[in-house]
Amino acid sequence: MAPVMNAPLYTIEILRLAGSLPDPMHLERVDGMAQLRSPTCGSTVHTEVMLDDGRVTAVSQQVRACAFGQASGALVAKHAQGRTKEEVAEALTGLSGWLDGSREDPGGWGLEALAPARSRTSRHGAIVLPLRALLAAIEDAGA
Repeated sequence: MAPVMNAPLYTIEILRLAGSLPDPMHLERVDGMAQLRSPTCGSTVHTEVMLDDGRVTAVSQQVRACAFGQASGALVAKHAQGRTKEEVAEALTGLSGWLDGSREDPGGWGLEALAPARSRTSRHGAIVLPLRALLAAIEDAGA
């Protein structure tokens, strides 16, 4: 009997998302910034934010991670606009719970696209890093 092949690590959707990650951009003003590193995989994310009335009006990220981390960064970049610190913290809690199996869904932001990574715990650090960095940058801004 031939061995059963595992599903590919990266799906076409994951690779498309990773490829859609915007390049870092110069913000008109930087209200907060954070640079975080995942101790499990070495991925890094540098995030800068501009806020108005406690809401994200612009975000710039430099994501150095696997395709899962880049895909997560692309989703964060797409959905961060207009979000508050509380909404970002809620998204991070939802994603973390979904990845560890304690939640049925990741709670929005299009993060369900990262489903192929749920069983790959070694990639979870890279996946949560863009949201962790966004939250840390918002906190750095004093929001």
